[in-house]
Amino acid sequence: MSLPVLAMPQDLNDQKQEQNMSTASNSVMQASPYPESASINADLYRADERMAGKPERAESSFLDTIVGRRGSLRHILSQVEAVADTNTTVLITGETGTGKEVIARAIHELSPRRNRNLVKVNCAAMPAGLLESELFGHERGAFTGAINSRVGRFALADRGTLFLDEIGDMPLELQPKLLRVLQEREFEAVGSTRTTRVDVRVVAATNQDLKQMVRDREFREDLYYRLNAFPIYLPPLRERKADIPELVEHFVQQFADSMDKTIETIAEETMRALVRHHWPGNIRELQNYIARGVILSNDGIFEPGPPERCEPLEPEIANPTLEDKVRREILFACQRANWKLGGPRGAAARLGLKRTTLFYKMKRLGIARPADHWQD
Repeated sequence: MSLPVLAMPQDLNDQKQEQNMSTASNSVMQASPYPESASINADLYRADERMAGKPERAESSFLDTIVGRRGSLRHILSQVEAVADTNTTVLITGETGTGKEVIARAIHELSPRRNRNLVKVNCAAMPAGLLESELFGHERGAFTGAINSRVGRFALADRGTLFLDEIGDMPLELQPKLLRVLQEREFEAVGSTRTTRVDVRVVAATNQDLKQMVRDREFREDLYYRLNAFPIYLPPLRERKADIPELVEHFVQQFADSMDKTIETIAEETMRALVRHHWPGNIRELQNYIARGVILSNDGIFEPGPPERCEPLEPEIANPTLEDKVRREILFACQRANWKLGGPRGAAARLGLKRTTLFYKMKRLGIARPADHWQD
């Protein structure tokens, strides 16, 4: 989960109206004047390179602000351009730290809704009861502690975009209500009998395997197909090695500027090591590593920490198949977790999978836990 975040344009009249709404309006994504406090995913933006005074409809210039545009990302950005003009629901999938929020922002910024709110909800950050209130609002007295009415995120996002992050963690009991608002564009606040109609474009994201969750009856099948109208998959950084040098140079310059340092040189050997690195934490891990390296660097040369502080380098495999990549990824996660599969620090959590899903994949790929690691 840094660079300045691109400001979300907004009509002045809308701003005045929203100031009178509930404190839920704090969920609206806004630019931070302090780069350090901005969202980590926003680090893929070069906000300072956006040209002031450009026409309001400047899709190509917006896409030019995204760092790393080679290989698979080029195809992804073409998908973003194609779907942005529509009202189609988008499901963004990929590992943690791959930049799913950046793509959600891009879809909103390039859409006709760009002058309205982009509202974010992290479905994994709150319990079911509170999440329902956050999404749909509640009336005064609807439950214990509801001393005032509250406007929900769907209402705040009316005529704009709602970004549902970590959608795989939405409780089953709440999913029918989400399905209804996606299909009928209407809902009732908690404790209210009044139906509210909204015009909201939904972009959802997850690092979980929703298909497997449907098979495990942990996610509604009808909701999955409603969300998956236009899927976008973000590959992990280890499959985007051509983008790593540009990202490294970008982060080095960013952190050097924030620390009042001048770094003019990155050794070729250092860059080769970074390109070969596995980066299980993706762009987030790369950013943190570069930040530590800049702190340790002097005399204008980027000198990151000793190699032993980094994760082991991933050995190169000639012409790996998709199954090879999946098997290698699972093995790497199991090794990092010392072959502990469950729990918050286990391999399943590192991969963003449920423990039962990981067992299934390991059995299918013939991955067996070593005898000296038989306990979970």
